[in-house]
Amino acid sequence: MEIRPMREGDAADVLAVYQAGLDTGQAGFEISAPGWEGFTASRLPHLRYVATDGDSGEVLGWVAASAVSSRPVYAGVVEHSIYVHPGCQAHGIGRALLSAFIAAAEDAGVWTIQSGVFPENAASLILHQALGFRIVGTRERIGRHHGVWRDVMLLERRSAVTGA
Repeated sequence: MEIRPMREGDAADVLAVYQAGLDTGQAGFEISAPGWEGFTASRLPHLRYVATDGDSGEVLGWVAASAVSSRPVYAGVVEHSIYVHPGCQAHGIGRALLSAFIAAAEDAGVWTIQSGVFPENAASLILHQALGFRIVGTRERIGRHHGVWRDVMLLERRSAVTGA
């Protein structure tokens, strides 16, 4: 497995992994992945990474960040998403991706990484907590997903290196 910055040529694989995650019903509120233009427009170009199969080069997972605000005071705060293809989970891909992302984010001056995770997504909650994220709270009935109101756990990781 290789972790590297996301490239334009990864578009089809990244969006396929995204869609496969959404299809589980536990990865996000969206029902379908956006087009590549929409995907890249909402994510910071310097904080996008993929995990690829070392032999085939196929994208197995990805992580990317969005700014939480355009206000300068929040320049070091990002919200991230991480998706690992459902057929590739429990092989350390998520841990490797998120670890690399955390290091890159700190190198870029990010002091807070946050994310929202469905409470039912136990694997994601365990992964995040293992890498220093804490549950800040629950946003109850924050959105409807397939006609059902869903809660979201708000997680954050504060850097001990940047902004300390």
